[in-house]
Amino acid sequence: MVDSQYYLPNDIGISALDCREAFKLLSPKEQLYAHYLSRASWYGGLAVLIQTSPESANIYVLLQKIFRKQAPAKLEAVATAAKLSAEEYQAFLVFAAGLYANMGNYKSFGDTKFIPNLPKDKFKALLWESQAFKENPGEMEALWNNCSQSLYSLEDKEKQLGLGEKGITTYFSGNCCLEDAEFAQKFLDSKNLSAYNTRLFKTEVDGKRCYEVRLASAVKKDCAVEGEGETSCGRYEFEDGVFSVKRGDYAFLMEKVSQNLEKAKDYAADENQKRMLEEYVRSFTFGSLEAHKEGSRYWIKDKGPIVESYIGFIESYRDPFGSRGEFEGFVAVVNKAMSTRFSKLVSSAEILLPELPWPSAFEKDRFLKPDFTSLDVLTFAGSGIPAGINIPNYDDIRQTEGFKNVSLGNVLAVAYATQKDKLTFLEEKDKDLYIKWKGPSFEVQVGLHELLGHGSGKLFVQDEKGAFNFEQTAVRNPETGELISSWYKGSETWDSKFSTIASSYEECRAECVGLYLCLNKQVLSIFGHEGEDAEEVVYVNWLTMVRAGLLGLEFYTPESKSWRQAHMQARFVILRVLLEAGEGLVGLKECTGADGRPDAIITLDRSKITTVGKSAIQRFLCKLQVHKSTADVEGGRALYEGYSAVTSDGPMDFLKFRETVLLRKEARKMFVQANTRIKDDSVELEEYEGSAAGLIQSFVERFPEDAKEVEAQLLEMGSCDATFWC
Repeated sequence: MVDSQYYLPNDIGISALDCREAFKLLSPKEQLYAHYLSRASWYGGLAVLIQTSPESANIYVLLQKIFRKQAPAKLEAVATAAKLSAEEYQAFLVFAAGLYANMGNYKSFGDTKFIPNLPKDKFKALLWESQAFKENPGEMEALWNNCSQSLYSLEDKEKQLGLGEKGITTYFSGNCCLEDAEFAQKFLDSKNLSAYNTRLFKTEVDGKRCYEVRLASAVKKDCAVEGEGETSCGRYEFEDGVFSVKRGDYAFLMEKVSQNLEKAKDYAADENQKRMLEEYVRSFTFGSLEAHKEGSRYWIKDKGPIVESYIGFIESYRDPFGSRGEFEGFVAVVNKAMSTRFSKLVSSAEILLPELPWPSAFEKDRFLKPDFTSLDVLTFAGSGIPAGINIPNYDDIRQTEGFKNVSLGNVLAVAYATQKDKLTFLEEKDKDLYIKWKGPSFEVQVGLHELLGHGSGKLFVQDEKGAFNFEQTAVRNPETGELISSWYKGSETWDSKFSTIASSYEECRAECVGLYLCLNKQVLSIFGHEGEDAEEVVYVNWLTMVRAGLLGLEFYTPESKSWRQAHMQARFVILRVLLEAGEGLVGLKECTGADGRPDAIITLDRSKITTVGKSAIQRFLCKLQVHKSTADVEGGRALYEGYSAVTSDGPMDFLKFRETVLLRKEARKMFVQANTRIKDDSVELEEYEGSAAGLIQSFVERFPEDAKEVEAQLLEMGSCDATFWC
């Protein structure tokens, strides 16, 4: 019997992202701009298959070939002939949909592997009966033989993503460990190179460790090429190792991305958008992260566009070391009504920032007012779709030049809808309140989290010339009263210094800012909440957070004592902080459910949120910011890892609560996205039903012109590096 966390349930929620009305409001020129940006995003998003696991690309190609010959409805008769039950065929469809939605066979939220919830011999029987197999038996059998073992394998190391013995990763070759990641980071820092668009491959030559730092680029030549400027490629001796910086990772896909961005340029709204796209093309062509940063600078200046987008190697959550970015690309249309509220929040930011619980010296010298818009997503290519985004992630740009915030409105509308009978761990009296106010409270939390969470706080830096961005003789640590004694030096960044905890720590800081500032009546008023309604929003926001902290235990692996999801680790930490505050603020107790199985109830005393709760978050948030500002990795790690510990010691047996959470967990929803295609010089929107079959069909029709070439290239990319994971 396989543990249920390693497969997707047949009744998993699958919803279509509705963007028809938003798309219809675009002009023909804007629709063409959105179309080509979407094409670039979808091609680039396939790189995530290569970034996730050695077998993901192979499984993807196998499924594409099956469904291209027979749509899910037609394949059902084949499944019956192959002796699959209706439940087994649905499990096959759900697995395929999950592979597409996560762009690999590991969950994008939680990083656990998922396998088909039907016997291996039934999967094989269906494949052998399929039209694709009958037409090309040799090819299909070879594909099956290449991935069938890893498709179903649940060896301990394969159960989750991780580095070394802790899990699977393709950001590093299989022989790399944490020491290699740290050594490579030292080398990259010495050359002022970022890891965002790289992977690391280790070999040994004559007893000497040799590393290949491979840049994502369309160009494969490792020498300087025309149009590039200065190249970072080359061979470097570094301490007791040798590093070779090379190009050409995902070359075919990066070329497709660049070609479509070039086409989008013809329909750009203005010169700024054109310059932005030119720099992106340069980045994906040559593997230049500096070009991507330059493109991001133009993107920040692109205020209030009708069609919003961003593309590149962006979030580092899934790199076990926390430095390498997963590819993502999104295209969305501005929702003007909702964006008005966020604009009011931006206008109030300079009044709200001083409310945060750290001295003014720890805040940025000047708040760079960002764009903050609510968007309806047309395309979001990658491993998953978030509710909100604060980008770019480049510290040097965010600190001095600015950033943008987006809230994804049509994602929020369907992602967090909850049925009462599936609402776990709450008292009955809280369930109706939760269902009524979850949406409005989450909108407030997302706004504060993205704008004033990720958008706040200063990093103390000494640049390459020795200049400081703070007064060394005046600024004191509010925790100790002493002068600041540590800071970021040269090319050091938040990610490179705090590495493995950076993502989760920063999410925790932003979540705490949301909890803290949602108590502000002015904030609540901006979002249209006054009086009793405002109190309900606050209560449900805090209740949502402590419940999420309990739910977060699903994403903890006791065997390796590691967390697999940055946001959920952050929420568990906040739960621990609020439990520690005591005075009956938060209650957590074991009980037996109506079904006779173990259950739990979490409670929150609303009368103590503004006193005990606020005080606890205030103290903790200040500590988080001080460690971050001062590059105090040792202190920050001790604080954060202390609250992240999941043990059976002390007043709460969190390992036992984890078992209860796993027993009653609900699978995360998947989204079906539309396709765009050009017909008679205009752009058509092709939508699909919100089901496993609809999600599958959307991917089958995603690459109509060159699906076979794309699949051949994906197999080639996977096979050329296969020896690194043997």
